Amino acid sequence: MFRRDLLAGAALAAALPRFAIAQPARERVLRYVPHANIPNIDPFTNTAFIARDHAFLVYDQLYGMDEQFRPQPQMVQGHVVENGGLLWRFTLREGLRFHDGTPVRGRDCIASIRRWGRRDAFGQELMARVAEMTEESDRVFAIRLNRPFPKMLEAFSKVTTSCLFVMPERLANVDPFTNISEAVGSGPYRFVQNEWVPGSSLAYVRNPDYVPVPNGTPSMTAGPKVAHFERIEWRIIPDASTAAAALQAGEIDWWEQPTADLFPLVARNRNIAVDIINNTGLIGIFRPNHLTAPFNNPAVRRAVVTAVNQMDFMTAVIGTSGVEGRPNLRREGIGYFAPESPSASTVGLDRLKKSVDQARAELQAAGAMGARLVLLNATDLSSINAATLVGADLFRRMGFNVDLVSADWGTVVQRRASKNPLEQGGWSGFFTFWSGVDHWNPASHASIRGHGDAAWPGWPSIPAIEAQRNAWFDAPDDAAARAATTDMQRIAFDEVPYVPTGMYYQPTAYRRNLTGILKGQPPLFWNVRRV
Repeated sequence: MFRRDLLAGAALAAALPRFAIAQPARERVLRYVPHANIPNIDPFTNTAFIARDHAFLVYDQLYGMDEQFRPQPQMVQGHVVENGGLLWRFTLREGLRFHDGTPVRGRDCIASIRRWGRRDAFGQELMARVAEMTEESDRVFAIRLNRPFPKMLEAFSKVTTSCLFVMPERLANVDPFTNISEAVGSGPYRFVQNEWVPGSSLAYVRNPDYVPVPNGTPSMTAGPKVAHFERIEWRIIPDASTAAAALQAGEIDWWEQPTADLFPLVARNRNIAVDIINNTGLIGIFRPNHLTAPFNNPAVRRAVVTAVNQMDFMTAVIGTSGVEGRPNLRREGIGYFAPESPSASTVGLDRLKKSVDQARAELQAAGAMGARLVLLNATDLSSINAATLVGADLFRRMGFNVDLVSADWGTVVQRRASKNPLEQGGWSGFFTFWSGVDHWNPASHASIRGHGDAAWPGWPSIPAIEAQRNAWFDAPDDAAARAATTDMQRIAFDEVPYVPTGMYYQPTAYRRNLTGILKGQPPLFWNVRRV
């Protein structure tokens, strides 16, 4: 699954706490419609953006990331690096407590790093270099490495799923492949577990014991996280028309992802602002299952690349309208890294030929004409639903026998974890989206990885990509790093861990009496207030 400036000045934000306390009870509640339901609240086992967005309310990170993508101390007071980069020692800030009243200790951080490091691509790279992690005191813990890992702070501050959130040791010790059943963090809001109605609503209350970073300016996930609302309510409203009506009537304050057909409508309401807060965009992908036929054959995967017209997908997802400051919300010519990232390359883009006829010939040559595809579709996410319908039509025109399986996003996430063959409830592929920052570099890019059974669902085994990823981590300079990512893209267009389907910018919509919404990804609820 980022970005940047405040919509209001720091001086105004500083005056807020007294103002917020004086508001009527109803005005101290922020009502928000997220993009999806959240069936699983574990931020390490659930890589969906919705789980991460929930977690940023409840948990905190050792380091935050500012709008220039620089790590900044968050839970940590500071650190020292010794022994040629093989020893890192971290000191926690004073006064940090979990929502259950227990203090945040070094052992909680170690257990959280260990659990996260089993699931996250960046974390796996770190853990491969860890010799030991030790608690030296309640507030100090150390990480000893067998090889230097200069990107340690980037790993700790990442905003791409899965993020390193610190939870109590008792929860962090749960098997990383088993979901935790409660959300206890040390962040600015507490999750009201007994009010959670899956598929309907979630609630959070301000954590009165939260200790913000003592100075600085809020910037994405870094800096002071000041909670100005006493309560935040998430309303799960799958029907876009209902969400639009609720926003216009003032029954909700913020709709995360208005659909392409409706954001021009809500933008005409003088009480509603429509804005782009994720300036790195959303990158679409088709993820084939590399374990099952026909996509276990790279020639079949390459045939899909030949057929894809990225603009067809993005037009279906976001339409042709724009918003103020960005008249065109669609982009094509997207490869395996975000186009504005230092990793971006044009190598291999000529493989996107937009030719169904040529793709049919390639499919015939691969012996897969008429092959059955079980295509998963999340109908409650308009962007995924639109992309999937375009993809299903394309696959049929190519010559596949498409079995479209539609469900809600939570069900799709659960089913895509299955490695069973098609006749036993398996699947062939699905469409989804990642934030541009998720594809910024090899460290955060889970879907390009080729490490087999440990990979993100789809489970490609592509050793050549892994070799170049390792070369990027060990690159002595920017030129070497760029050479490694260029080679990764060249290999990716040949082996096709997934098919890039384009990029778009998703507007968000909120009542104009909200101010202080930070630019960035995920949607950030601190610093926001009602005026």
